[in-house]
Amino acid sequence: MGRRGGLNQPGYVGGGCLDDGNVSGNTPLVDTADQHTGQAPSPPGPPLFSRAAVVASCAGFILIGALQALYGPAIPAFRDDHGLSPSAAGLALSAHFVGGVAGVLGFDRLFGRVGNRTLLGSSYLLMAGGAAGFALAPHWPLALALALVAGLGFGGIDYGLNQLFAIGFGRRSAAMLNVLNAHFGIGAILGPALIGLVGAEHYTVVFLGFAALNLPLALCLTGVRDKAPARGGAGADTAGEGARHRGLVTVLGAFVLLYVLHVGVESGVGGWEPTHLETVGYGATAAASATSVYWLMMTAGRFLAVPLALRRPAPVIIAVSCAGMTVCLLLATIPAAAPYAYAGVGLFIAPVFPTGLPWLAQAAPRARRAGALVIAASMVGGVAAGPVLGKAIELSGIRAVPLVLGGVSAVCLITTGWLIRATSSSVSPANTTPAAPAPARAAERTSGTCPP
Repeated sequence: MGRRGGLNQPGYVGGGCLDDGNVSGNTPLVDTADQHTGQAPSPPGPPLFSRAAVVASCAGFILIGALQALYGPAIPAFRDDHGLSPSAAGLALSAHFVGGVAGVLGFDRLFGRVGNRTLLGSSYLLMAGGAAGFALAPHWPLALALALVAGLGFGGIDYGLNQLFAIGFGRRSAAMLNVLNAHFGIGAILGPALIGLVGAEHYTVVFLGFAALNLPLALCLTGVRDKAPARGGAGADTAGEGARHRGLVTVLGAFVLLYVLHVGVESGVGGWEPTHLETVGYGATAAASATSVYWLMMTAGRFLAVPLALRRPAPVIIAVSCAGMTVCLLLATIPAAAPYAYAGVGLFIAPVFPTGLPWLAQAAPRARRAGALVIAASMVGGVAAGPVLGKAIELSGIRAVPLVLGGVSAVCLITTGWLIRATSSSVSPANTTPAAPAPARAAERTSGTCPP
């Protein structure tokens, strides 16, 4: 605006050992027929992503991160070119997010009916065309419409790649999603830096260059398998029992709440940290630098979470993350510790978004649109967080910023604890999968395949 310590998409495990050299590949765990006949599992299917496609996907996330971050630094130039008030200029980012939500829901609606390459290729083209049209639009209403088009592509790529990474790497999905979403952070850092380098008055050139960079990525889509494995699978009935008995709607609601609140903390720190630091005695330059460090720590945190995601369950990672960011926000009430505490928030909050998606898929495999729901909700939450937090801070004072955000973070922690209890029967331990019948395991040893 992409988690899970060895949790497997129901019915799938990685196609081979972790060090087998394959980028991806999923093997059906045990077909229903195999459970009754004792036959060996079906042979592995082709990888969902080639190595080149993985690299291109990470590049795509750099671009969507940059696009989202380009609007803010270019607002002064929008105002000069179109004679806008600050609120009117800010509508560009709002249009982008509206398009993003529509893109997420649209991609999800077409997922499985239209090939993955077609959906991703169309998203890249929409984002490229919208960004280029926004830069060249002679009138502001047309520019807003084209920002919405760019947002459609943004949402399609954001949701599409997160969804495919969540089901495409077996037990490595959590780690790969952290890698993918870390590149979003790289783009979010590079976008404003590029605007600062060339000057806001040249934003047209930056948007056009950004649009052009989308086009080569379409060439790498041949490395994406056109048909992904079906969501759910042979293990869906068993894995879905816990969530179904406790109320699937309640579980999904808790995930939505977790995502909305954590995005609120994320954007709240990014938006209010400079003001809070200046209020407690730091200079404007120091406050801005500390905020940059916060975003850098968030990006670094996702890379650092990769080895953890291979060894620890997603619920544990998210619980520790929520506890850590709550403690750091309480420490931020101490002026001398505030810049370092905010950096700690960035580090702890980093794995939450990417690590939660495989946990959601594992906990509620029957909820076909669960991933789209939480990602769309996180986008809406990012937009709504500004005015809601602003009102709360207006009532409590600027010095209360870390306390207000810490309260939100504490609710994230409570929600995570509830989800751990509610989904405990549908989430397997780290790096484990349901045991195959003895004859099937013997057949695996005979055939030389890696045991789950």
